[in-house]
Amino acid sequence: MRLELSRAPLKPGQEPIFEEWMNELNDRYDEHEAAVSAERQIFEATFKSTEADGQVWIYHLSLMGMEGEPLDEQLPMGADHAAYGRRAKEPGWEELEPKFMLTPNNLRELMEKWAATGTA
Repeated sequence: MRLELSRAPLKPGQEPIFEEWMNELNDRYDEHEAAVSAERQIFEATFKSTEADGQVWIYHLSLMGMEGEPLDEQLPMGADHAAYGRRAKEPGWEELEPKFMLTPNNLRELMEKWAATGTA
């Protein structure tokens, strides 16, 4: 499995677009099911942080299988997700280095199966 924590700055003045993006993801939550199996996503979470200088950053936490597919922009949700990302944030991500992850063994076994096969 691959654990990632990434961050990217929002483009100046794009905080309303970011909020719209996150609302869209939450409102269309059920549509994600079509992608998570192929992507081997076990979980994803997005956070927003405003630095002392006013710069807004988004942080993305993800646990996935090593052989997962990239975001499928052929799916309506994937295309919308990618389009919002291009509008709201600066290109690319800064990757933080994972050092430790703890989960109960019975859950870890299920996560490892999902990460490998996309099924539970």
